[in-house]
Amino acid sequence: MKRKGKWVLTSILSLIFILLLGACSGNTSGEKVEVSGPDTKEDASSENLKLVHDGKLTFAMSGLLKPLNYKDNNELVGFDVEIGTEIAKRIGLEPNPVTNPWETINQGLKGNKYDVIIGSMTATEERLKQVDFSDPYYISGAQIFVAESNDAFQTTEDASGKKIGVMQASTHKEVAETMTDDVKGYPSEIYALQDLVPGRIDAVITDKIVGVSAINEQGLKIKLVGDVLNREEISVAINKNHDVLLEKINEAIAEMIADGTYEEISMKWFGLNIMEN
Repeated sequence: MKRKGKWVLTSILSLIFILLLGACSGNTSGEKVEVSGPDTKEDASSENLKLVHDGKLTFAMSGLLKPLNYKDNNELVGFDVEIGTEIAKRIGLEPNPVTNPWETINQGLKGNKYDVIIGSMTATEERLKQVDFSDPYYISGAQIFVAESNDAFQTTEDASGKKIGVMQASTHKEVAETMTDDVKGYPSEIYALQDLVPGRIDAVITDKIVGVSAINEQGLKIKLVGDVLNREEISVAINKNHDVLLEKINEAIAEMIADGTYEEISMKWFGLNIMEN
């Protein structure tokens, strides 16, 4: 009798174990169940580009820097716009150029209003503390411009005590402040250059390309003084920790230069290859 009782108890325990095992597996088909954790694989379509808008490369500029970036019939055009558009296409994204006031353009980037800045920004050590930069997409430098009739300003030494115009929040402001105590800020370098001929300011320090373009396109009666004051690498600014997108941008720039597309765009806007300027 005791032996029979033990057998019954053993059978009941075995049945309970089988039922519990089936309930835990939740699989009555007999198929093997694989338990997977969070997907840690890189998304093959977006490649962790961390875009503000899916499928688009949104890039910012002031829109006031002709011929680099400006509005023509409410459409953003210019060298920067074409470079940004070409970069976007080579990454497989729709180009989405936007404008932002230059003095707050870095804040807009950090606030994720756009993905990158393609607005003729110089890569500097100070800015590198806040953002990352791509390889340069053109080379330029600060240049002094004066009115054609101004023969009193012929060298950098003549800047002492003179009123020099610069664009607000630009690296040219720092250069001007080493030359004179009288520095006037403008929302656009074009506005500063236009103040030269009436004599409202004595000189302007701006990007050489901007000044030369103003002479060629607007017929401003201004001239260059001396050589460039410094060599500047103009690059795409991007938020830190966006390494995949940064790598794609660098690849696109290198491809453009190698296949001749870059030189075509540069010649269209400046009549020279400004990567070599």
